[in-house]
Amino acid sequence: MNEDNKFLRHPTVPLKVSKGKSVGTLLDDMLGTGFQGRKLAECYQIWKSMLGEEAITIWLGISGAIVPAGMRELIAYLIEKRMVDVVVSTGAQIFHDICEALGVLHFQGSPMMDDGELYEHKIDRFHDILVKEELQRKVDRKIQTFIESLDPLYQYSSREFLDLLGKYVEEQAVNKQSILIQAVKAGVPVYVPALSDSSIGYSFVMARHGIEDSPDGKGVRETSKRSFRFVDQMKDTDETVQIAGASKKSGVIYLGGGVPKNFVQQTELLNLIIGRQLPGHEYAIQITTDNPAFGGLSGCTLGEAISWGKISKAAKLSQCFSDITIALPFLVQGLSEVEDLARRRPKPNFNFKKEQVEITYK
Repeated sequence: MNEDNKFLRHPTVPLKVSKGKSVGTLLDDMLGTGFQGRKLAECYQIWKSMLGEEAITIWLGISGAIVPAGMRELIAYLIEKRMVDVVVSTGAQIFHDICEALGVLHFQGSPMMDDGELYEHKIDRFHDILVKEELQRKVDRKIQTFIESLDPLYQYSSREFLDLLGKYVEEQAVNKQSILIQAVKAGVPVYVPALSDSSIGYSFVMARHGIEDSPDGKGVRETSKRSFRFVDQMKDTDETVQIAGASKKSGVIYLGGGVPKNFVQQTELLNLIIGRQLPGHEYAIQITTDNPAFGGLSGCTLGEAISWGKISKAAKLSQCFSDITIALPFLVQGLSEVEDLARRRPKPNFNFKKEQVEITYK
């Protein structure tokens, strides 16, 4: 029976089993369902809409431990195919991406394992993922060696530092389907605004203290303290605000929340504060497991960001409350089926050599 009621216009459409149905078609069909399945489908549609824009800068924020959990090559694919244009990440994601590029693998385990026993065997655990501590420390030392090769008097933005580090890692990589390596190749800037909050931060401290292997080979020793100016994180803020100000339109994709989400959000707000009238990000999607009820930014609604001017009042937005390791494979596989959209889109190219960041779309 048809209802003549303004509230009852769109009945749910039960999903049907169909042999050979593509993931993209499944996501399209899920628009007729409810709950987080429908939200995931909305995220997919919004991402496709971004790829169909004539001139847009698409930001990707990444947090959590999704690289150790096996999401690394999906993100590298998004960068390689230019389905995203700027990456803002936690330092841990980049460190574990470098580990994998250099052949340090993450292994399946169980949250029920004896952590004391793991400690005795020098194995670190992320829920049900394991990695050997000693091999991670070797990567720390490799990054330390790279840092010691840099100009000690120049203050790099994290983008500049990671671009050089990506080139260094590529020379030694055994697996080049890497977030950092693909970003270097694609001209996608990568920012880590909390670089010290990661193993990469350890490497900076080790470089500062001149840590080296002790002569007896049984440990390490501190030599003379070295003078490094290291990374200027305020440069990151300045550059990303300029990117936002120079972009004709912008869209944001948040995998998790944390510092990367806030850092991308503030690019619009800071432009407003310094007198540039931007509309806010015109597209926004987020995959998160955090709850908005407790007031934290990681779970706060995208609608809340409208009140700050971070997201446009007219934005197309959707927030899916799901584990990223469930949602991201569906989204990326679906996007791979419309890869032509990304191939045809005019992509922003960034010129950081001017006093103000310049963007050309081609």
